[in-house]
Amino acid sequence: MHCPFCNADDTKVIDSRLVAEGNQVRRRRECNECGERFTTYESAELLMPKVVKSDGTREPFDEHKLRGGILKALEKRPVSVEQIEAAISKICHKLRATGERELSSRVLGEEVMDALRELDQVAYVRFASVYRDFKDLSEFSKEIARLQKNGAGRKET
Repeated sequence: MHCPFCNADDTKVIDSRLVAEGNQVRRRRECNECGERFTTYESAELLMPKVVKSDGTREPFDEHKLRGGILKALEKRPVSVEQIEAAISKICHKLRATGERELSSRVLGEEVMDALRELDQVAYVRFASVYRDFKDLSEFSKEIARLQKNGAGRKET
């Protein structure tokens, strides 16, 4: 680490502490040349893959867009914020764990549908109707029948 005061490249760490709920390391450093002290912060760089859309365009993964789509499907449904955030976190973790630099928007859509199927069946059908571009009621009926057959998701009370 270069010293921000004299630009020397020989500094030493004199103290390290975990901060930001353990997601970051705060390091106190001292320059071996000028003796000045300064603080640096270190965190893991977790890169999300780029999303390849159906038309071939590529765009950066957007967690806000993911959250928006999930929230829209779950609008006025009895699902807690904690459950939603856990689902979003799980999706992001799965995507990072692939190790891929790019992934199809189809893969992302299927991950969202899997998460919604576990959270709320109504939200799942809402999302599926837009995602799969249902054309008529028969497509809704088929999807609902598939849900009932597989017994997926939580039971509504």
